[in-house]
Amino acid sequence: MIQLKTLLVDDEYSAVEGLRIRLEAFPEINVIGSAASVDEAIALLNKVDVDLIFLDIEMPSKSGFELIKHFQPESCPAVIFVTAFHQHAVQAFEVRALDYLLKPVKLTRLAEAIERVVTTEKLHRKTALIEAHQSLVNNDPQEVGVTGNSEYKFEAENLVIQDAKNPIQIIPFKDILWIDAAGDYMCVHTPAETHVMRARLKELEKNTLPEGFLRIHKSTIVNLSHIKQLNPLRNSEYMAVLQSGKTLKVSRTYSKNLKSLFKY
Repeated sequence: MIQLKTLLVDDEYSAVEGLRIRLEAFPEINVIGSAASVDEAIALLNKVDVDLIFLDIEMPSKSGFELIKHFQPESCPAVIFVTAFHQHAVQAFEVRALDYLLKPVKLTRLAEAIERVVTTEKLHRKTALIEAHQSLVNNDPQEVGVTGNSEYKFEAENLVIQDAKNPIQIIPFKDILWIDAAGDYMCVHTPAETHVMRARLKELEKNTLPEGFLRIHKSTIVNLSHIKQLNPLRNSEYMAVLQSGKTLKVSRTYSKNLKSLFKY
């Protein structure tokens, strides 16, 4: 079983102790220490290697983001931000945080975050083994390792849904089947569930969604990679059939663009 050497960084003693107690329920976590500031954390990290850091953001003198700058991208431990402020979420994911928990931390969200770290760690170890094997096969003298990408942008691959009342939700764009409008709210449909976010469809289409998403109705945007076939209807309209079997109406206004992509 993977066991992660873990550091807790927060200037509030009660927050550190509360998190430490919750983490006792997870055998994957081995808390090796805590720090009340970024400078204290750096001093500790110069002595020991850690796999995971639970990191507060707004602390006296230096913010949690200053600690991230201490690492090279390829050597940074996994980071889970734990904060009382939701407005830093996008910046947190742009520095490749694995999760973003709001205080007070719910046990269910903590479990999800730890599962994400464990899954990522398993993937890294598997990748390292594959690369090591390939290095031996090719007699490659270069050092084998898993490298990071400093140009990585979290929002290029994920939709982040955040508001002041609910946990932040991270939805990979590739998992989104379609999005439809309900007034000032959007329903984001994935194979597992439907997420609700406050936004305008036009804003999502213009500013947020990547290539591969197309409007097919005044209230619907679809992920083209999930379309299985188009069935013609009357008046130049179509019915888009998704891989899941779900059908979505394609209005005449938008059918021409969709047809051209599928070479109908």
